[in-house]
Amino acid sequence: MNIVFLGTSSGVPTKTRNVTGIAVREEKGSGWYLIDCGEGTQHQILHTNLSANSLQAIFITHIHGDHCYGLPGILASAGMSGRKEPLKIIAPSGVKEWVEATQRHTQLYLPFALEFIGSDDLPSVDFRNVRVETEALSHRVPSYAYSFIEKDINPSLDVEKLALHGIPRGPLWGQLKKGQDIEHNGKLLSSNDYLLYDKHPRKMIIAGDNDQPERLSQFSHEANVLVHEATYTKEIAEKAGNSYGHSYAEQVAEFAQRTNIPNLVLTHFSPRYQSNPNASPSIEDIYQEAKACYSGRLYLANDFDEYQLNKSGELKKV
Repeated sequence: MNIVFLGTSSGVPTKTRNVTGIAVREEKGSGWYLIDCGEGTQHQILHTNLSANSLQAIFITHIHGDHCYGLPGILASAGMSGRKEPLKIIAPSGVKEWVEATQRHTQLYLPFALEFIGSDDLPSVDFRNVRVETEALSHRVPSYAYSFIEKDINPSLDVEKLALHGIPRGPLWGQLKKGQDIEHNGKLLSSNDYLLYDKHPRKMIIAGDNDQPERLSQFSHEANVLVHEATYTKEIAEKAGNSYGHSYAEQVAEFAQRTNIPNLVLTHFSPRYQSNPNASPSIEDIYQEAKACYSGRLYLANDFDEYQLNKSGELKKV
């Protein structure tokens, strides 16, 4: 699985950073997923080899404009590019009504169906190669993280556990083997509880705006990668009273260290941080603050950076 950063600024774009947009690219084929869609995201996509026809789903972390104002435009362009396949949009409450109102008031015709799934219900959504799960965060509005977990690693069934729990051999076993949750004797059973892996499936978490990284403690179990905002350094966050619902570099890095996440990518930087390391404040300040308390692989994302999570669970810049 690869991560492509389409926008890494918070609030407003800068000359070198667009507002938030992240693509997760499948390892095999051309399928990909878009997490957040700030204004101008469709223009950023034009600088990559990502295709609207290969887009599997769009995930919106929360309703603030720097994370979703580009959504109507990318849908319109997908339609004009000839897309016919239905498209899933996993998003908080309000996004569905907003998109439908935009369609109605601007006479936006889409030649493909939209399937909205409310992230407020904390759904898990299965695709051909990945399962995506949802976790609630802490922000000024409902905000969410999405974990992408690979599926095609051919696990075996825990036969002893199945027998112990009285699950009869047959179609139910087949569904569990395919990674599907089942209902048995009135209880919903998770497939993950009955599968054995030669290696753990790769897992990456893309988090929305969040001022409490610890909300991800259980969700981060066995995660290989955490992509999280670090809008500020600690000094500036404290001066602002940290009243905007965002995290600072040290806060996220300490969480990643404490939960043994081996790869951490920081993004969503306040426009006040300049790229020149000799300027003040600088992006380098964010890096040094995080590096002081995190011993794993640490990256600060730039627009159009691409990272590959290899089979060994190592994240490397492409």
